[in-house]
Amino acid sequence: MGSRMDQGEFSLSEREFTRIKARVYKVAGISLSDAKRTLVISRLSKILRALNLPSFDAYVDYLERAGTAQDGQNFVNALTTNLTRFYREDHHFEHLRAYIGQLLAEKPRGTRLRIWSAGCSTGQEAYTIGMDLLGAFPELKRWDFRILATDIDTAVIQKAARGIYPASELSGLSAERARPFEHLADGTVRVPEAVRGLVAFKPLNLIEPAWPMKGPFDAIFCRNVAIYFDKPTQGTMFGRLGTLLAPNGFLYIGHSENLGSGGDGFRLVGKTIYQSRETANRRAAA
Repeated sequence: MGSRMDQGEFSLSEREFTRIKARVYKVAGISLSDAKRTLVISRLSKILRALNLPSFDAYVDYLERAGTAQDGQNFVNALTTNLTRFYREDHHFEHLRAYIGQLLAEKPRGTRLRIWSAGCSTGQEAYTIGMDLLGAFPELKRWDFRILATDIDTAVIQKAARGIYPASELSGLSAERARPFEHLADGTVRVPEAVRGLVAFKPLNLIEPAWPMKGPFDAIFCRNVAIYFDKPTQGTMFGRLGTLLAPNGFLYIGHSENLGSGGDGFRLVGKTIYQSRETANRRAAA
């Protein structure tokens, strides 16, 4: 059994680590490797101290027997990693601009346009989509244009919805891309209101059996999310995303990811860019 060590840290036995891995897989689909052992100790030790629990075993017992929904959410929040930045994987946004430009040329003013940022973390991806597209196509203001942004981590969702970031987030951006941000008195920067108004941030566990949104989405960004799942879970998730894409819509994934068994409904059209094929036919057959 693990216990508090003299220096105030907690030890983590193999049995406890196995219990923690099993729980986070069950509730969030996250597959923790042995390399995450130090992260688990660091992140969960803070919660153990706050709850005044003597060990990781006692913590898992607490979650299983007496923990509230918020306790369960805190467990998941602690074990998710949120690494993101504005304009990450720039080629995805270049491709999206070309795609939306084509839709604008083909469809009448007021047309519905929906984009989903799945696993949105602290919001940089969703806001990049909004700023980039409004900057390139001001006429989108006259469209029914909305961005859905979801994440399992409720803490990052709350932060994302504020749209306020350290000024250091702008380092590396061109002057043109940094220009829309509002500079606040405390040295932080804020995403402009016109863009914040486009984005709805919602909590969502991607392994839930039913998702509340119906789609269709013209584009879905699900980048560096599948890396936390095992192969069967990845395939299932990507397959489900495909059913929510509009015919010929696009899915953008992380640079180290692939669709695996969920790739049947897609064709690869660029680096980590997939286009939905026969979406309407697959819906009809479902």
